[in-house]
Amino acid sequence: MNWAALDWTILGPALTAGLLVLATHVPLGMEVLDRGIVFIDLAIAQIAALGVIVAQAMGLPEHGVWVQAAAVIAALLGAMLLTWTERRAAQQQEALIGVLFVLASCAGILVLANNPHGGENLKDLLVGQILWVDTTQLAWLAGATVVLLAAIRAGIARGLGRFGFYGVFAIAVTASVQLVGVYLVFSSLIIPALATRGIRTGRVPRAYAIGAAGYALGLALSALFDLPSGAIMVCALALVGGLYALVPRSAAPRTEGSLLHE
Repeated sequence: MNWAALDWTILGPALTAGLLVLATHVPLGMEVLDRGIVFIDLAIAQIAALGVIVAQAMGLPEHGVWVQAAAVIAALLGAMLLTWTERRAAQQQEALIGVLFVLASCAGILVLANNPHGGENLKDLLVGQILWVDTTQLAWLAGATVVLLAAIRAGIARGLGRFGFYGVFAIAVTASVQLVGVYLVFSSLIIPALATRGIRTGRVPRAYAIGAAGYALGLALSALFDLPSGAIMVCALALVGGLYALVPRSAAPRTEGSLLHE
């Protein structure tokens, strides 16, 4: 155990990035659970990651604006496809989301097949590189978070119909997937929302607290024991969410309306 590794100059920006991710992912995760399409986050995140892989395979600079644009375009195309499938085959939507996730994953593996650093690139996209976040990335993420939160609170999804939700979701996931990775995107969306499901009042603040505690604990354990940050943070989120869910409480079923509507 290395206590000297608890360096705020490294952990502070990483925790800030995590809190910015949670700002949009907590309310969107609740909406995902309400709609019963839990694996949409994995599918959209993987499609965004595929956009990154293809852009980098074309020689575009890593973390450059064109790579980000490729990720956003890929995610929005995925959102358009899911909007179409929901209209045509609503009963099979969850299964189709799973198929889309597998296809995007396999396509990414194929694109990286002849890349000598393909395995490392794929690992970075799955578990993220949150410990290496820089000021520019934080500023970009903060700006995207402000816009997305404004869109969510203004109810933009209601005016845009089905694509409104999928589109907002796609942009939110794209904004975070390169920093925290596909697995932590999924965990940030689902674990806080799942741990607080059924709570009638104060659900959102509690979900944020669970997410923040999970990120902080995961970062600390990663530094102390020199463990991969993304993987241990997923485990920490699950631990905090699981412990909270086990705390006895009396709460009536949640009756508030959805945070986003069609």
